[in-house]
Amino acid sequence: MKYTAWYFIWVGFLMIGQWGFFLVTGAVPELRTEPIRITFHLAAEFVTVICLIVGGIALLRREPWSKGFSLFPAGLLAYTAIVSSGYFAQQG
Repeated sequence: MKYTAWYFIWVGFLMIGQWGFFLVTGAVPELRTEPIRITFHLAAEFVTVICLIVGGIALLRREPWSKGFSLFPAGLLAYTAIVSSGYFAQQG
């Protein structure tokens, strides 16, 4: 479970970095054109990040609930990988 824990933590921080970079550089035109949709998308990404990091830390600490909980951020990550692929494909 150590590999999974570190994977969750690294992916969580990389997602923060990715969206932080895009937001700082103004590479998210939907903030002007579709503010409600992108706000909900970013909220879902943020929930995914929090769950990944919390799940990763819990797995490293061997919390009794961590194995069951880790299925939730894994599912969120699978969902966001599919949705984000479509988002970036549409942007070209």
